[in-house]
Parts: sequence; structure tokens; C-alpha cells
Amino acid sequence: MDVLAEVLRVSGARGALGVTLKAGGTWGLWLDASPGAALHVVSHGTMWLHVRGEKPLQVGAKDAVLVPPGTAHGIAGGAGVRMGSCDREAAARSFGEGRALRLGSAPVQTEVIVLHYEQDPEVRTPVLTSLARPMHVTARQNAQLGRTVELLTAELAQPQIGTTAAITSIVDLLLVQFVRAWLARHPQERSGSWLGAMRDPVVRDALACVHAQPERPWTTETLAAATRVSRATLSRRFRSALGQTPGAYVTQWRIDLASVRLRDTDEPVESISGAVGYASAHAFSRAFRRARGTAPGAYRSRLRQ
Repeated sequence: MDVLAEVLRVSGARGALGVTLKAGGTWGLWLDASPGAALHVVSHGTMWLHVRGEKPLQVGAKDAVLVPPGTAHGIAGGAGVRMGSCDREAAARSFGEGRALRLGSAPVQTEVIVLHYEQDPEVRTPVLTSLARPMHVTARQNAQLGRTVELLTAELAQPQIGTTAAITSIVDLLLVQFVRAWLARHPQERSGSWLGAMRDPVVRDALACVHAQPERPWTTETLAAATRVSRATLSRRFRSALGQTPGAYVTQWRIDLASVRLRDTDEPVESISGAVGYASAHAFSRAFRRARGTAPGAYRSRLRQ
């Protein structure tokens, strides 16, 4: 079970091209908080990332930095530049016309590709939403990421048949490669986020069991047996990595799966309850009401309205 792939699939974590920036001279742009994560990929030159309360971060050519959802931030040509607000209408026009958004003055010294990643709001299992601070990966740390950046840059520079499909695939690939590179290079940030939990082999194996067979009657004891550790060890490692018990995570994932199926299918509640691991529709309805504040049927009706 590829846990990351499965969670990205169910959570609907999908990327989209925002805009390409070409900047020179003194320039700066402040981006207000938004529901999705932002990935800034520097294809040429140098950019500085500004987040309130943190030291400005220099991002070099072929580097990338992922900014957590809901994080207001600025991008600029220097560490002490005053930043103006983003003209979203101008950015939208540039995107619609297939041209770069120009900032500052000529000549162009920096080129930045801005990508957006959003997660299905009905899925509560945190992937991108659990990140506490920006994640920075350099081209020096990961050559594969650098090559993918080059591929994306080439597609944008010379659009042709199939470019839209190619860019969509490359954007999704960038997220996976970025996560791989970050996990490999940031062992000190193992705790505190869903992505960081992937570095703990015990927690990762337990998650693989849950995601491969969510319908099984998992308990902390059976998960510990499946991962060949003691119940106490699994509980301790799970809470350290994810801040919750194994049982709480199992429930959360089952309710996420059920929420998506309630919205996207016409399956009866009884069928969904069994598919996600509940012995009866009554037990499922009780758990679902606790998690979402409403009964499954009412939840389905509200979303479809």
C-alpha cells in the first residue's frame, strides 16, 4: 500500500498552475491567506520568501518552497523589500492569455512558477493542511526535482498539442517529488505533521494497514500485532507522530472515506457503513454524527443541495 498515493487520491489533493512571474529590479508581492497550499518554483534567478514572524528565506534557481494552506506570505527580489498586494485580476488575465505576469523593471532577473494545491474540504485527514511552516527543497538536494522543474519550464515556454495535460501531470508529479525530497532531507521535522509521520516506520506500517483494509475491525492491539510492536510502543509512537491515538485515526479515515462516498455516489448508507468498517448502519450513523455533527443522510442531502 502506497499510503501517500492513497491519501492524496482520497483527499483530492490536486495541483493547478497559478501564474508565471518574470521580475527584475526591485519587486515584491504580498499574497493573502488562501485555503490551498502554494508551491513557488524558481526556474531562474533568486527569490525571497517572507512569512510574518520568520526570517526571510532565500530560494535559488531550481529550488522550490511549499507554503502551508492559510499562510499569508510574500515573495520578493530581496530580504528587505516592501511588498505590494497581489492584483488578482491582472494575474488572472495573464494566466488566461498564456503570458507571464511582469513585476519590477527590466531586465528580467528572476522567473517564478506559482502553483496551487487544494485538498477536498470534506476530507479531514491532514496532508498539506498539517504543515506548520514552509518547506524548502533545493536543487542541490534533489536533482530529480530540478529536472522536473526544467520540464515544466519547457512546456510553459513552448506550448503545443497536449501541453495542458502535460502541465497537469507535471504539477502533480512535482508535489510527490517535493514530499519525497523533504522527507529525505528533514529528519528533525519528523513529528508534528502527517507527512512527517511517514518517516517513522512503525507509524507508516500501521497507516498502511489501515489504508489497505479500512473495513477490518482494527484496534490498537491488532494494529500493534500487524506491525510487530507492543501496544504501548504503537500508542506512544502514534501520538508522538500524529498527536492522536491509533483508534482516533482509524475513525477519522473511515469517516473521510464515507463522506466522499456519500457525496459522490448513490450507494445506500448501509453499504457504505460496511465498506468502511462498521458492523451496522446504526453504529456508523452514531460515529458519523459525532464526527460531522449530522446524520449521514442529512449530510448527503446538504452537500447535494
